[in-house]
Amino acid sequence: MTTVDPNFTESAAKEARRARLFTRINTADKWFQVLGLAWMTPVIKAAAGDNPRAQGGEIWRLLGVPILAIALFLLMWGALAPKVQTSLGAVPGPVEVWEEAKNLHQDALAKAEKRDKFVAMVEIRNEKLIAAGRPEDVKSVAYTGAPSYYEQIWTSIKTVFFGFLVATIVAVPLGIAAGLSATANAALNPLIQIFKPVSPLAWLPIVTMVVSAVYVTEDGLFAKSFLVSAITVTLCSLWPTLINTSLGVASIDKDLVNVSKVLKMNTWTKITKLVLPSALPLIFTGLRLSLGVGWMVLIAAEMLAQNPGLGKFVWDEFQNGSSSSLAKIMVAVLTIGIIGFLLDRVMFALQSLFTFSNNR
Repeated sequence: MTTVDPNFTESAAKEARRARLFTRINTADKWFQVLGLAWMTPVIKAAAGDNPRAQGGEIWRLLGVPILAIALFLLMWGALAPKVQTSLGAVPGPVEVWEEAKNLHQDALAKAEKRDKFVAMVEIRNEKLIAAGRPEDVKSVAYTGAPSYYEQIWTSIKTVFFGFLVATIVAVPLGIAAGLSATANAALNPLIQIFKPVSPLAWLPIVTMVVSAVYVTEDGLFAKSFLVSAITVTLCSLWPTLINTSLGVASIDKDLVNVSKVLKMNTWTKITKLVLPSALPLIFTGLRLSLGVGWMVLIAAEMLAQNPGLGKFVWDEFQNGSSSSLAKIMVAVLTIGIIGFLLDRVMFALQSLFTFSNNR
C-alpha cells in the first residue's frame, strides 16, 4: 500500500506559483534593463524570498554603489566649489544649483500663466469683434514674450529629433546600398572619410547662408533658425548610422545571401525580409550613436547661431553675467546630460522591441 503525502499537492502548487512568479520577474527584468532600473530585479527577487544574501549583493552593486558615488560627487562638489573663484564669484555648489533650478521652475510657471492670459485676451477681443459685426478685423496675434526654460528644452528636443529623423532617412538607404554593392561602397567611402570629421562649427556658417538664400520667407512651415539647427544636426549625425548600417548589411551570413539567390528574391523582398532583420542590431547601434552626436551638435549650434533652445539659454546666461548666471548654466548642463541619457534609453527601448540584441 502506497502512502500519499497529504502536503504533496499543496507543495507542488506552491512551487508552480513560485516558478510563475520568477518567470514574470525575469520577463520584467528585460524592461528594467531598458529603463535603467536593473536594480529593481534583485529587490523584487529578495522580497520574493530568493536567496536574500545574494540578491542583497546585487542590490548593493546596482543601486548602492551608484548612489554612494553620486553622494561622494555631491560632497566633493559642495566642499570644493566655494574655493574656486570666478569673475562672477564662487562656483555654486549643489544647494545653490538646486535653488536656481526651483527658481527656473517658478519662472516657467509664471511665464506660462502670462502666456495663457495673453491668449485669453486675444480670444476675448476677437469674440467682441465678431459680436460687433466686424469679422474682418479678427486676427491671430502671436505671443512675443520670452520663452520659459521648459519651452527652450522642448525646442531643442523637437529640433534634434527632426534633424535625427532626416539623417536616418538619408543614412539607412545609403548604408544598405553600400553594404550590398561594392561599387556603391567604393563611391561613398571617400565622401564619408572626408565629411565625417568635419566639426559642426564648420558646417553652421554654410548651412546658415544656404538656408537664408533658399528660405526667403518667415511664413513657411519652419522657422529659419529651426532649419539651420536641424540641418546642422543632420549633417553631423548621419555618419554613425550610415557606417553601422553598411557594416551590418555587409556582415550578413553568406548562406542567407545564397538562399535569397536560390529563391530568386527581388531586391525589395531581399532587403525587407533578409537584409534589414539581420542588420537591425548594428543599425540601431548607429542610430543610438547618431542621436547622441546630434544632441551634442545641437547645443553647440544653438550657442553659436543664437538659435532658440538650451544652447542659446547657456550663451545668454554667460553673456548676462549676473550673480545667478553660473548656477543657471550648471542647471542647463545637468539638464543636457539627463536628456541625453533619456534619449539613449528611448533608442535602446526601440532596439529591444525590434531586435534580439542584448547590448546595453
